[in-house]
Amino acid sequence: ITKSGVKLLDCGLAQAMTAPAPQSGMTSLPTMMGTANNLTQEGTILGTFQYMSPEQLEGREADGRTDIFAFGCVLYEMATGKKAFSGATQASLISSIMKEEPAPISAVAPMTPPALERVVRRCLAKDPEDRWQNAGDLGSELKWIAEGGSQSGIAAPVGASGRRRASWLPWVAALVLALAGFAAGGLFRRAPDSAVFRLSIDLPPQLDLERNNASLALSPDGTRLALAATGADGRRLIWVRRMDGFGIQPLPGTDDAMIPFWSPDGRSIGFFAERKLKRVPAAGGVVQTICEAADGRGASWSVDDVIAFAPAPFGGLWKVPAEGGAPAPLTRTDKPGATHRLPWFLPDGKRLLYFSGTQTSDKDKQSAIEVLELASGKSTLVARENSEGRYAEPGYLLFIREGNLMAQPLDPSSLKTTGGAVPIAEGVLFQPFRWFGNYTVSRTGRLVFQGSGAVRRGQLTWFDVDGKELGRVGEPANFFSIALSPDAQRAAITYVTGQAGAKPEAWLYDLARGVGARFSFGDQGSNFPIWSRDGREIAFGDPGGGVSVKAADGTSAPRAIWPARTNVWPLSWSPDGKLMLLRVQDPKSGGVDLWVLPLDGGPPTAGQPPAKARLLVATDPDEFVNGSISPDGKWLQYISNESGRREVYVVPFPALGEKRQVSTAGAVTGRWLGNKAIMYSQPPDGKLFAVDLEASGSSLQVGPPHPIFGGKPAPRGAFDVTLDGKRMLFAVPVEDRSAQIRFVSDWRAELAKK
Repeated sequence: ITKSGVKLLDCGLAQAMTAPAPQSGMTSLPTMMGTANNLTQEGTILGTFQYMSPEQLEGREADGRTDIFAFGCVLYEMATGKKAFSGATQASLISSIMKEEPAPISAVAPMTPPALERVVRRCLAKDPEDRWQNAGDLGSELKWIAEGGSQSGIAAPVGASGRRRASWLPWVAALVLALAGFAAGGLFRRAPDSAVFRLSIDLPPQLDLERNNASLALSPDGTRLALAATGADGRRLIWVRRMDGFGIQPLPGTDDAMIPFWSPDGRSIGFFAERKLKRVPAAGGVVQTICEAADGRGASWSVDDVIAFAPAPFGGLWKVPAEGGAPAPLTRTDKPGATHRLPWFLPDGKRLLYFSGTQTSDKDKQSAIEVLELASGKSTLVARENSEGRYAEPGYLLFIREGNLMAQPLDPSSLKTTGGAVPIAEGVLFQPFRWFGNYTVSRTGRLVFQGSGAVRRGQLTWFDVDGKELGRVGEPANFFSIALSPDAQRAAITYVTGQAGAKPEAWLYDLARGVGARFSFGDQGSNFPIWSRDGREIAFGDPGGGVSVKAADGTSAPRAIWPARTNVWPLSWSPDGKLMLLRVQDPKSGGVDLWVLPLDGGPPTAGQPPAKARLLVATDPDEFVNGSISPDGKWLQYISNESGRREVYVVPFPALGEKRQVSTAGAVTGRWLGNKAIMYSQPPDGKLFAVDLEASGSSLQVGPPHPIFGGKPAPRGAFDVTLDGKRMLFAVPVEDRSAQIRFVSDWRAELAKK
């Protein structure tokens, strides 16, 4: 330690030259007493024993990770005043390095930041694969600790003894900064002048972030990250990760959670699950139901302990006390298909940003970020953007534009933008049909976001019902849905690129040749195509929220059969081509019903169901339905959670009669296997079961479920079954890599440099 600061001098070499064929075993190693002119011979130990790695002592090839081990030894000694490894003799010292772990730093110096101890422990891993893999990552981690203070886990000292123990903490912080920026033999990159740094956050490989809604939420102080994600057991829960550690913990009781958000004090996390708005202590505990919420589309928690939320895809915003109670309306919409969603309280708790839009193809003209004054109920335009808006201190409006996260100065008092918007993060995952970006910011300037480069490719593969692979089709791609033509020679497929702002596209695949051609055109995309039973037409969900039909050979323009400004998509076509089964979401309750539409009517009226359409299966708002018509057109199978769990039911069609439950232990999806059997996948492992059906007039005999597909779990992903029920086409996952989660230490400091 000099007057100018900490200096570290190292004249040693971890490796003088690469050995072409290293020997193994301690007995084969020459000692440092070898010939002076041959110090770099094969297997020679070079360096100071006290700081040598296990691979050096074994005579194996060394690399940069060997220097990281030595650096960990030095850092341990500087923090504790003791050597990491010790021994009375050279042999015992070598044995200590090879077999023993040093005492925890906190046992010697109790006030050590936990994050620093974790860094050193990883440096000293016996296996190079378990250490920091490069000096850049290690340097960034050390800078983080030095800048984090109490956020890195340093306890506040109490009393004189506490002050004595803590007196060395500033010195350790200075040492960390010095070491992080030190360059020795090219090992460590010099830390940049700016305090801003970026990291990738690795999640456990079995953890899959919820994909349909925003799934990331930083605590207000930026020290913890809440995620809505599905684990290896197939359950979607809230998970919490401390930003100064690697561990991530699930919160029990948060099953089916989505859209997590924090209380202002950071003690609780709110979320939507099971069509309810709920809360749970951030450290885990009893889950409390706040109120009913049909199908949530965003929520925010104010400093006054009021939660503003969008309970359904359409309609206005509501508010409810955070401890629970009866919700009260905040805003109202004046047209079908309009939505107010994604609320965001301003710091004063008296005003609220929210997104206002409609399910129409001209969303760019309709969409806006508005602000609501809770006292007066008056809403004012803030910006015309096709994305949600969030307020970030000390005065910025954040939103997504063309896949980039933008920041625009915003006067906190008038809520008027005062300058141009500039990007602060590129390639942020954005869901254009729900207008949200998967990012989160804290009051302290931290930013976490999911990149848009997700890769989820599947290989189209034929199987028989016993699970035997029959052949593969074409090249892997990001398939979202599959609908086989009646003759199984073609498939209508929804394809998603995974890039920022990308929308689903419908393609037609020639399954014999393994080639595809785009079916839908325009920049708005299309969803869930289905075939007419004669194979001449294809129906699909259009971007305006309605349904259109187009000739399968592409010779006709699409014609609308269900109006826009609703949320509806086609499910199944009757064999005679006269009826279509549709899944329709009620714009008021958010519940989903099954409707049947005669196809001999005229053009639909905007905003209203077609005149001849009739409600077939009505559900409560809490229910879920999905279904299809049997190949002979006499029966309807559908999935509903009316019992509290999703199960398969069968009823006569088109005139409904006695309803029979088919599945017995839950079902994820169902398909017809010809006219006489139904198959379904059962959670959580996705194994396939079949139930044989025997019809006699309007009555139906239902057999017991029995496993198919060889008793194996079905491949996860899109699939369909041929009309005769003998073959299945799956998009078998060959690559399923979520986009990386990125961390920026202070986006505001980065903005200041622009």
